[in-house]
Amino acid sequence: MLKDSQDRYGIVSRIMHWAMALLIGLQLLKFFDRINDGEHWVGKTLVPTHVSFGSLLLVLIVLRILWGISQRNQRPEQDPASAKLVKAGHGMLYLGMLLMPITGVSIMLGNGYGLTVFGTELVARGTDIPWAASLGSLHSPLSWALALLIFGHIGMALLHHFVHKDDTLKRMA
Repeated sequence: MLKDSQDRYGIVSRIMHWAMALLIGLQLLKFFDRINDGEHWVGKTLVPTHVSFGSLLLVLIVLRILWGISQRNQRPEQDPASAKLVKAGHGMLYLGMLLMPITGVSIMLGNGYGLTVFGTELVARGTDIPWAASLGSLHSPLSWALALLIFGHIGMALLHHFVHKDDTLKRMA
């Protein structure tokens, strides 16, 4: 089943969800960069891919938003009692996921570093752009907020699966 249905999410939604979950999980390893100034195996092996994976995530997030809009009338139904909370939670997740790469690119361009993605220079080094650097300064606080939202999302999925014993988690698995 390619598209979403009232019973479960389709293969496109599930692949995008889990691919993004994996990439975001790798991105969150950047928090380890704060330990010993990144001088450990995580900092040396995974952090150098941070900008490339973040750029890939930006593309995936935009595609996933467009896909979600196209599937909005076919999605599994929500419990009416919690539908507004679920939509608000997912809205904040999407906003956070969208703002992270935007503010990340703002750091790179705002500080004149340029932008190289998977070894390809997209924007050459240049002069500082103060407004972009200022926007980029939101990247770190947003990462903490997004991490909390993600852990809340995981917690709610587990609550539905183990406590409510409904099919919420199975719809995306």
